[in-house]
Amino acid sequence: MSGHSKWAQIKRSKGAKDAKRGVLFSKLSKKITMAAKAGGSSDPNLNFQLRSEWDSARSEGMPLENIERAAKKAFGTDAVSITEVVYEGYGPYGTAFIVEVATDSTNRAVQNIKHIFSKHSGTLGAMGSVAWQFQTKGQILIERTAEIDTIQMAAIEAGADDVKESAEGLEVYTQPEDLQTIRNILEKAGAKVAQVQIVKLSTQGINLAEDQREKVHALLAELEDYEDVLAVHTSMN
Repeated sequence: MSGHSKWAQIKRSKGAKDAKRGVLFSKLSKKITMAAKAGGSSDPNLNFQLRSEWDSARSEGMPLENIERAAKKAFGTDAVSITEVVYEGYGPYGTAFIVEVATDSTNRAVQNIKHIFSKHSGTLGAMGSVAWQFQTKGQILIERTAEIDTIQMAAIEAGADDVKESAEGLEVYTQPEDLQTIRNILEKAGAKVAQVQIVKLSTQGINLAEDQREKVHALLAELEDYEDVLAVHTSMN
């Protein structure tokens, strides 16, 4: 996502305290349940969407029994009803925000999201108000190793849309439908994959001064900490 270190969320979740990890596991459970339902199976070997969320949850230290239970919640008499909602809005200094939510109460969610925006001098917008500024991409974060040059070349040869090198490693961007295929190719090439997800990248990035960035980051962080929020995307560079 623009305006937010691609690795920052991973670092925060790894070092999260127990209370924070409880919220993290709740978010992961929702993603697993939705992926199982969308893919029509609670078996990760038969459901690509579920496999991606399953692996992400395992990398965060989520117990296997919790993951299996979340997948099974999509089916049977104990199936839970989770609604996916996307909210759009503006933060400080005209920054655009897309907030992906999964909730069992849309009324509660919209009121809380609206309050968070207002608290940080932002406003919740109408559907379509900022979505036109973003492109949907697959994102693979790869940790830095001695083979990073080889992996970067493998990503390019596999058809990745873009490959960016940073201090932490590589950011590989793909078309959403190519995400799993390219991930498999990179893992075979020796890549240590830190995270795989679908993201929304801004095409209208906004450059801000450091003090302005801090205010936008405050909104971003509070949205990310809200239990019903699965992902936040912003136009801040």
